[in-house]
Amino acid sequence: MGTVFINDSEVEVGPKDNVVQAARKAGVEIPHYCWHHDLSVVASCRMCLVEVGEKKPDGTIAMLPRLVPACQTPAKPGTVVRTDSAKVKTSQEQTLEFLLLNHPLDCSICDQAGECYLQDYTYKFGRAHSRLDEPKVHREDKYHIGDQIALFTDRCVMCTRCVRFTREISGTSELHVINRGSVEEIEVRPDKPCNNKLAGNVVDLCPVGALCSKDFLYKKRVWWLKSADSVCVGCSTGCSITVDQNENQIYRLRPRENPQAQGSFMCDEGRFGWKYIHGDDRLTTPRLGRVGEANSAKQLVGAVAQNVSAKSENRTGNFAPPADLTFIDPWPTVLDSVRQRVAEVARKGAGKMVALLSPFMTCEEAYLLAGYLKSVDKQIVLAMGPVPMVGEDDSYPKNHKGEPPAADKVRFTIRAEKCPNRRGVEAILRHFQNEVITFEQFKEKLSKGSIDGVFVVGGYEKSDWLSNGIVSQLSGLSLLIVQDFQKTPLTEAADILLASATFAEREGTVVNHAGLAQSLRPAIRPPADARPDGRIFNDLASRKGLFHAESLREEMASKIPAFKAMGPGEIGDLGIKVFE
Repeated sequence: MGTVFINDSEVEVGPKDNVVQAARKAGVEIPHYCWHHDLSVVASCRMCLVEVGEKKPDGTIAMLPRLVPACQTPAKPGTVVRTDSAKVKTSQEQTLEFLLLNHPLDCSICDQAGECYLQDYTYKFGRAHSRLDEPKVHREDKYHIGDQIALFTDRCVMCTRCVRFTREISGTSELHVINRGSVEEIEVRPDKPCNNKLAGNVVDLCPVGALCSKDFLYKKRVWWLKSADSVCVGCSTGCSITVDQNENQIYRLRPRENPQAQGSFMCDEGRFGWKYIHGDDRLTTPRLGRVGEANSAKQLVGAVAQNVSAKSENRTGNFAPPADLTFIDPWPTVLDSVRQRVAEVARKGAGKMVALLSPFMTCEEAYLLAGYLKSVDKQIVLAMGPVPMVGEDDSYPKNHKGEPPAADKVRFTIRAEKCPNRRGVEAILRHFQNEVITFEQFKEKLSKGSIDGVFVVGGYEKSDWLSNGIVSQLSGLSLLIVQDFQKTPLTEAADILLASATFAEREGTVVNHAGLAQSLRPAIRPPADARPDGRIFNDLASRKGLFHAESLREEMASKIPAFKAMGPGEIGDLGIKVFE
């Protein structure tokens, strides 16, 4: 650690900090385009030029005669920096004027409007008008850059962040600079578009709206979007993300920097893989009875009517249920049926009732369900649902042959384990069951005919997460309860269906491959009568009050040694390490 002076303010800095980072610690913004802390330094945009000098032991200050790029200048102890002098302000104005010479004034249609560095810096550091009288140079837009990426060439300020990303992070090197001077452009080879698995990150890196996501293009103005911090559930890396939505409609996911998880980036599988949330197969209401059974829908309405009638008769002695019962909440009746039928199967003997806990559940949800079932009957078996695995871990940057880097050179990894919370659910199972019964072990018990009823928690993104053979076996049991958010062959076979929520509609904690616990936070509401899983389990267990993840984390930390680190209070935006 050492001390530097930013506009006469003393700041403690680390050994690897540059002047831009030192200024941030002092609350001073140094504008920049080309610099990014995860990429190499090129100092090409010249936007961050500042006055720099050194404080001598005798207290005198010797300033360099010329401005220097702050991104390229180490913040050594004794460094003196001026970001507010007339010389610096003039340089910033001139740099912005140069960058805007040929930049199209299309903010009204640009996707980056509202979060554009060029807009913001022009307002904060630039002139109010342009002195250019000549016509601007117009260049062709490039939609061929990638399947998910469009390049609006006129907007590019040649910061080369995207080029350096494909060379240093993905290692695939699709993007490069062609030509020189005023005609240089970003381009790809005709046979190699930018379609690597991390390609979407170049859109986040672009500071001016030159590279845009085709998936989000012209969909929604960013100032209408409302954001919630969450975690990507696509694999066990557990990328910290921001979910952007408007009017209960998700429009995009963005990586949220977290050095404890994935760093600054996320893969395209997670970035664009959320469309099932608004899919046509979403379940919107609970159900009693199997699909195709005569009057199954009427049976539920009738059961609700009887429930309401019985309760009203207790109060008034005379009640006739109305003909239209669509306004009545079906959940109390459905959950009453779950309680009754689970207890009936459990009484048949040890191991007759089994619950499959999904690795897509949060820790709080698994804790509530496991605790409830063991309170009904300690002989109810808790097992782990299928843990989806696809191929092998995919690490970056690749070399020129497409081979992964050495272990100490890895910058990003897409995990083969395609679920967010296997480790958290396993910790819950060990606490309540004293062991983790795998899905393979469950299938053995099922094939032997020793199981009579199963409570299955889904939450898997793909509808075919269970084979037809397993679904057929489960449908032959006397009781099959399924909790899921989308229609699958298993939900169609369920005796009782509980319509639940996706990760973007729930709150709770998930633990990634490295033992980092992070918070899911709801960004939107579930559709119609579907409910967040935590609320379903909270009501099923007849716990007082509303589901509250923070309170449950505190309860879990006091009862389960594996979660002791979570303790009272929030776990923060970056999460907390709970176990190795």
